[in-house]
Amino acid sequence: MKKIILISAFVCSGFVSVVNANNFNYNFFEVRTAINPEMFGAEFSTFFTDNSHFILRADTQFDKDYDFAGGIGFNGPVSQFADVYGQLLVHQTKYTPEYGADKDTTAELNIGLRLWLAEQIEVTGRIGRNDDSSVFYAGVRFHSTDQLTLAAETRNNGLYGPQVTMSVRFHY
Repeated sequence: MKKIILISAFVCSGFVSVVNANNFNYNFFEVRTAINPEMFGAEFSTFFTDNSHFILRADTQFDKDYDFAGGIGFNGPVSQFADVYGQLLVHQTKYTPEYGADKDTTAELNIGLRLWLAEQIEVTGRIGRNDDSSVFYAGVRFHSTDQLTLAAETRNNGLYGPQVTMSVRFHY
């Protein structure tokens, strides 16, 4: 009887570790470009704990403007094919001269879902708020290798309006 209990406990502990493991890597450096309006950006994320990570990002239209954001994110598995994740960010923004070149500090809160559709294809979505603006991201990522991911997204980060974005992400 003791052997059955020990074997059952060992097998169950294996299942528990699978459920607690993240399905996606949150250690990455990303470079992106967007159209309408044109924009260039970069993002860095690194694990703090198994289920939290730090985020730094910067975006610009190269028109004497910028949007720097930094904060903390959370992540965790929903199933063996999906993760829920979210971010709490603080933005420091300088708007383009056509919008008065004003500076502003805002907070953003968002939550999303990452889902494996196939072995190398991921879909992602995220919604949230940036002060009085809504935040929305939806896209598809192709994981060509364990270290390189290509993505196409539609996004509205609450500052530049709706955009189509292409990015390359390097995992470490």
